[in-house]
Amino acid sequence: MKKYRFFTGLLFFGVLLLIPGLIFAGGRRDAKRLTIYTWEEMFPQEILAGFEKESGLRINYVNFDANETMLTRLRTAKGGDYDLIIADDYIIEAAIAEGLLQKLDKSKLPNYGNVNPLYRRPFYDPADEYTVPYGAGVQTIVYDPRAITKKISGYKDLWDVSLRGSLGVTANPRVVNGLALKVLGKSYNESDPRVIAEAGKLMLELAPNIRLIKDDFLDEDLLSGELSAAVMYTDQVTRAMMARPDLKMVFPEEGIGYGLMGAFIPVNAPNAQGALAFLNYILDPRRGAQCFEHLGYYCTFAASDSLITPEYRPFLTLPDGFSNMETLRGISQEAEEEHERVWTAFKQAAGN
Repeated sequence: MKKYRFFTGLLFFGVLLLIPGLIFAGGRRDAKRLTIYTWEEMFPQEILAGFEKESGLRINYVNFDANETMLTRLRTAKGGDYDLIIADDYIIEAAIAEGLLQKLDKSKLPNYGNVNPLYRRPFYDPADEYTVPYGAGVQTIVYDPRAITKKISGYKDLWDVSLRGSLGVTANPRVVNGLALKVLGKSYNESDPRVIAEAGKLMLELAPNIRLIKDDFLDEDLLSGELSAAVMYTDQVTRAMMARPDLKMVFPEEGIGYGLMGAFIPVNAPNAQGALAFLNYILDPRRGAQCFEHLGYYCTFAASDSLITPEYRPFLTLPDGFSNMETLRGISQEAEEEHERVWTAFKQAAGN
């Protein structure tokens, strides 16, 4: 028994001696690792590899499939576990309200001046304290001039009888109902249920022109000829236009709605300094151009615009002087419920 206690005591003493080393080793591992939490394929591999080589950090790339999943895990981790997160605007607003983000140390971001002023001070971060915009989703119209003769210049033209049974739209109620609101001269963020109901009547008039309502692969449906026109997400527009340069892309004259993705550092990030270094790395104009060509979303770094290759530039940068844009924001529960009622009636009328 004494012998057992003796060896147990030695083991206990040895573990005590090892613990500081284990903690120190763990600290070294954390200091040499950068955990990025976002969707798949947000960066080209050469950017990730280049940063690892330059910084000596190893990137641990972790994916989520929904903004809500990200927020739940971030809450559970109490703003820890992850070093850099990229997510959508509305969920960032919620995370900031819960105190899950830390303010950016701009002294560590000498390339921050490359951010396009158009995308600064978003509604979820009005003082630009917490986030760096990384990609804008801009709702645009693409149509096949070989399939329809009418020239489309705005949302109002989508009601034309020549589009009967051949129009595709995304499955986002706020965006699609918003088309009618913009035709009425209202905001995407209209909060009066009576105005939303008025837009709903206009949506019922659009229903005969609808062939497809869905989020995925509308670009493929347009390319195959199943659709003659579509209101699509930015990456779908990019793919369609790259495959068929003869297609026509339209920034609706009524104004467009857009959403932002933002990069931020959680409040208890294990390697905040590494996250700042990565942000500054991609804010470099040339690297930013590489990122947005890969991502297929609108470039949010002004200094990168001119460096995007000419074949991509029309689909990843806004026309000179275009500023008729509006972000989609949170609205009242009553307004959301009216949008849902309008959306349900519209889908039924469109047979989707």
